[in-house]
Amino acid sequence: MAHRNTILHQILQLLSRHEFESLANQHHTGQRLRKMTRWGQFVALLFGQLSGRNSLRDIIDHLSIQQHKRYHHGIGNITRSSLARVNEQQPATLYEALFYKLLNKCHHHRPGHKFRFKNPLYSLDASVIDLCLSMFPWADFRKSKGAIKLHVGFDHNGYLPAFMSITEGKCHEIQIARSLDLPKGSILAVDRGYTDYRWFNTLNEQGIFFVTRLKKQAKYRVLKRQPTDNSSTVTSDQHIQLTSQQGAVYKGHLRRIGFKCPETGNQYYFLTNNSKLAASTIAAIYKERWKIELFFKWIKQNLKIKSFVGTSKNAVLTQIWVAMCAYLLVAYLKFSHGITLSITQIARLMQLTLFERRELKALFTPSPPNNTDDHKQMRML
Repeated sequence: MAHRNTILHQILQLLSRHEFESLANQHHTGQRLRKMTRWGQFVALLFGQLSGRNSLRDIIDHLSIQQHKRYHHGIGNITRSSLARVNEQQPATLYEALFYKLLNKCHHHRPGHKFRFKNPLYSLDASVIDLCLSMFPWADFRKSKGAIKLHVGFDHNGYLPAFMSITEGKCHEIQIARSLDLPKGSILAVDRGYTDYRWFNTLNEQGIFFVTRLKKQAKYRVLKRQPTDNSSTVTSDQHIQLTSQQGAVYKGHLRRIGFKCPETGNQYYFLTNNSKLAASTIAAIYKERWKIELFFKWIKQNLKIKSFVGTSKNAVLTQIWVAMCAYLLVAYLKFSHGITLSITQIARLMQLTLFERRELKALFTPSPPNNTDDHKQMRML
């Protein structure tokens, strides 16, 4: 029988150990680590993410039980105190850099978005992660509440987080949005919370298209009305110019599209600087923005970013960046091996089989049905 490494070991092989060690040397502070290494830290925290462990003790105890199966992981003996110390003292920027390395690997295998146009499509949103202020005093958010905020630029090619920033909970989303660097010709979908006409004007000057909801109190003048089909869900298609004092900073013309949801009957109005795409496509782009909401829901339900194994700011950032690396590893596995299962199904299978000795791809490939007929079995009696 052929020898098989564990599922966890095969997942780790998706990473370049040489690249990891190079990054570890760049993002190191203090004296040289001896027994506990950054690789050991990463393997332990990645195991905690993929297996759903809730604490440092939980991680260490489960790794100790599987000691006879992890000798080839190159992590040696890990103690709870040493793991806690490295989480607190060694910069989390290592895993931020690793995140973008993994993202680049995913780009070579990711599928495209579902629309016919060739423009890159992105969504931008943020999600608050609540923290107990007494345990995380550095995360001051409100009078008796702590929080940090996860800002994500979401690439609809493969549904990947193309950009991520972690800030204090009080940081407004638009501050991060202004620093976003997108390729020319991209389409960016955002909700009304990102309405900033000066930023919209900058995007327009950079050749980037945006799609958002029009604010109810927005003042504008209709320049031109496009004909619409009475049987369509598109109720209006107008070219407008903003007339309010705030809207006056936007120098070009905009497009206001009315859309009636066939399922709920609710009326929506979208604002965009794209004059070429069909009005129904603009509405579909904004609806596609819901994928980033599902992404936030997925990582909070399937990864450990709501309960933390350390209380210092560096330990929290380390855990979040490792969680996002875990997401990209699962996505890369799906893309590169042509796995048809969803990321949720892959993650749940991993959780149960990390130390099983099986071929990685075979784990996610359903067995062919047994087509042996009953009458054939009867003839063999």
